[in-house]
Amino acid sequence: MRAETRFPCTHNRVFDTGSAVAERSTWIVAWITAATMVIEIAAGWWFNSMALLADGWHMSSHTLAIGLSALAYAAARRYAGDSRFAFGTWKIEVLSGFASAIFLLGIAAMMVIGSTERIISPQPIHYREAMLVAVLGLAVNLACALILARAQHGHTHNHHHAHDTHHDLNMKSAYIHVLTDALTSVLAIIALAGGWLWGWNWLDPVMGIIGAILVAIWAKGLIIETGKVLLDREMDHPIVHEIMDSVEAGDTHINDLHVWRVGKNAYSCAISAITHDAAVTPAVIRARLAAHRKIVHSTIELCLCPQGRSNNASDSTCEVCGNMLAIPAPRKT
Repeated sequence: MRAETRFPCTHNRVFDTGSAVAERSTWIVAWITAATMVIEIAAGWWFNSMALLADGWHMSSHTLAIGLSALAYAAARRYAGDSRFAFGTWKIEVLSGFASAIFLLGIAAMMVIGSTERIISPQPIHYREAMLVAVLGLAVNLACALILARAQHGHTHNHHHAHDTHHDLNMKSAYIHVLTDALTSVLAIIALAGGWLWGWNWLDPVMGIIGAILVAIWAKGLIIETGKVLLDREMDHPIVHEIMDSVEAGDTHINDLHVWRVGKNAYSCAISAITHDAAVTPAVIRARLAAHRKIVHSTIELCLCPQGRSNNASDSTCEVCGNMLAIPAPRKT
């Protein structure tokens, strides 16, 4: 095997330190959700409730997604120092959110198919027993939401900025999974109450379809949000304009700029710039960028252009590179 070589100039590639509290809380919620999922699916099948089965299958998606979130935290922490990951391991967490969202779309389709079958061919439902299990599922979801909310609150205090936690897509994935599952539990309770009290048997499969629509909407939102990070679609972020304002001072202009996220609230950038000021060096530009705490890594290519103006004295355009040159302030006499 080739021995790993470390050079003195090698940068630290750990751009996100993770959260032990978030990882521990996610594991707890994953095991609680798994146990409740088994109870709800078994009870829905035994008591013949499509709404309860839909809630149980929906919870199975949450069990998988929250389990993936916990595993992602663990994997990102384990491989944080692995030099094979050029920009750290944070995107392992984002990838788990994307995968769980794709799985949710499949669950939503299964819920629609099952509910449609019950509309076409209604089946008797044991309302009292099904209602007890649905209430149990709601209570478990609320307890899990409280656990994750406390983890989020504690995670926030470990950062300098309160919205750092907002960018923890892994925690957000687990938290929204629990909240949407609580909502589908409420829909199941409404459906069972309508059938039990007023004989609205059709309400049970209808609520199953409504729950499926809610799951699909949530999955779409998570796919978009995680997909943006995985595809490095960050050039519309305000940090891009902050970088440009910092670099393009005086006779320095950016020719090419790439910005991408490497942590919950951390960004890396690659800059190609041209300057007419010999005093401007890559170190000077890096010092300007240091004012932005979100920028944790930068690669700077700087070219010095001979300053040349057009023959027209009123024209401040460089004849060589075509960039606008800074016009010096007139001297006072």
